[in-house]
Amino acid sequence: MSVKIRLARRGRKKQAIYDVVVADARAPRDGRFIEKIGTYNPNTNPASININNERALNWLLNGAQPTDTVKAMLSYRGIMLKKHLQIGVLKGAITQEQADAKFSAWLSEKDSKIADKSDKLAAAKAEVRAKALAAETAKNQARLDAKQAKEDEQKALLAAAEAANNPAPVAEETESEAAPEASAEGEAPKA
Repeated sequence: MSVKIRLARRGRKKQAIYDVVVADARAPRDGRFIEKIGTYNPNTNPASININNERALNWLLNGAQPTDTVKAMLSYRGIMLKKHLQIGVLKGAITQEQADAKFSAWLSEKDSKIADKSDKLAAAKAEVRAKALAAETAKNQARLDAKQAKEDEQKALLAAAEAANNPAPVAEETESEAAPEASAEGEAPKA
């Protein structure tokens, strides 16, 4: 019997979540399995990978073959490196302490890379949100300015209409002063 470590799909349409299972190679994809050792959610950024490292390592050392996708996930989590180091310990190439030191150094470096990626994604998201807020603020200010200009224009029109209806007392010219000017203008073209 060939044993595989593979993914079993669950979740709804276009929102797949996978279980990492140990199953007989002849069993259907979503069918019978021997043991569930973790989950994988590709819908998050970065993808969420939760695997029981000890059980996965135990199955790998006992001969279970991971599929390509699961092998990439196990490498991402460091389980394939741990298997490699454990085989070196079993063959006597290195001691268990050296293997543990190498694995812990790799694990701390990997955690810092994951944290950096998460920080960059959060910063990019915050920057996009800040730009959207600035654009919305500018649009609202332009809208308020247009509204204020329209109100000022309406006030000016109302003031002009009031001035036309209620003329202010202005020093009026008498008819005697207006008449000589009219006659002088009428005489100019004759000459």
